[in-house]
Amino acid sequence: MLISNAYAAEAGAAAGGFASLAQFLPLVLMFVVLYFIMIRPQMKRQKEHKAMIDALAKGDEVVIGGGVLGRVAKVSESLIHVEIAKDVEVQVQRHAVVQVLPKGSLK
Repeated sequence: MLISNAYAAEAGAAAGGFASLAQFLPLVLMFVVLYFIMIRPQMKRQKEHKAMIDALAKGDEVVIGGGVLGRVAKVSESLIHVEIAKDVEVQVQRHAVVQVLPKGSLK
């Protein structure tokens, strides 16, 4: 007829534990490579950024989110006031700080 008969595989085809472990080896290797190339460096950058934000103090020269340069005027728990021009201050969240510049960068 149109449909052929299906037969089960032989019982002797089942391999030992090594063959089944070898199937997962590429997956494990990909995860290890992914961890060392992507996950670990990202965690390191996050830790450095948190340390930089925690160390902010009045007078630091910073770059905030949109590329605006300024000097920290006030620091509170979650917000900072950044002086971007004479008598012009903006209030931003601490996490908006992208980079702390070396002293004397702003004139």
